[in-house]
Amino acid sequence: MLTVDFDRLGVRPGTRVIDVGCGQGRHSFEAYRRGADIVAFDQSASDLADVKVMFGAMAEAGEAPHSAKAEAVQGDALAMPYEDGEFDVVVASEILEHIPDDDSAIAELVRVLKPGGALAVTVPRWLPERICWLLSDEYHANEGGHVRIYRADELRAKISGRGVRFIHSTHAHALHSPYWWLKCLVGVSKTDSRVVEAYHRLLVWDMMKRPWQTRFAETALDPVIGKSVALYFTKPAVRRA
Repeated sequence: MLTVDFDRLGVRPGTRVIDVGCGQGRHSFEAYRRGADIVAFDQSASDLADVKVMFGAMAEAGEAPHSAKAEAVQGDALAMPYEDGEFDVVVASEILEHIPDDDSAIAELVRVLKPGGALAVTVPRWLPERICWLLSDEYHANEGGHVRIYRADELRAKISGRGVRFIHSTHAHALHSPYWWLKCLVGVSKTDSRVVEAYHRLLVWDMMKRPWQTRFAETALDPVIGKSVALYFTKPAVRRA
């Protein structure tokens, strides 16, 4: 389940990509499939161990071109161990809402992006997220949980203020918003809700089969209740005399 549009980012063989806060690696795997040189970057050693195993399995199964490179790197998004302008594409999906010092994180994302490169940032959308917060403290008030709710225009301005140019925005995963509202209503940690389990089966069916009915419904609902908002930016190329 991708939140970022890799076609819009122009990811192709040889593109150097970093997936900051990669988690379980869904966007890193897509970059690898497309032949990119991908760095899956996260602070969680356990998540990265799983990502590394999957990279190996993908290589063995021929799911990525032989020319593609993939590595899993543990580190801090506030101080990434890379030179200025090292990556053609920077992806930061669903991480800024977890970081108290998001200004420093944004500065790092822009710093490691090559002039002329593309930046994709996704966060939970204001309305669906606000409903979750109203329904349940457990949803966000935990260690490593969400520390803020973004309005898209405010985040856009904050990122643009770091010297990149906004180019596009989209919404995604509308079918997931009701799922999380149900989870918040019955209890996020509750595991025996028949309604939540039934809805979860629907989401799994959608992700595995991609039927036209759910694809049509999500496309229609994304502008209204899309769970995530994705913002795309480009870093101005350096002009030479």
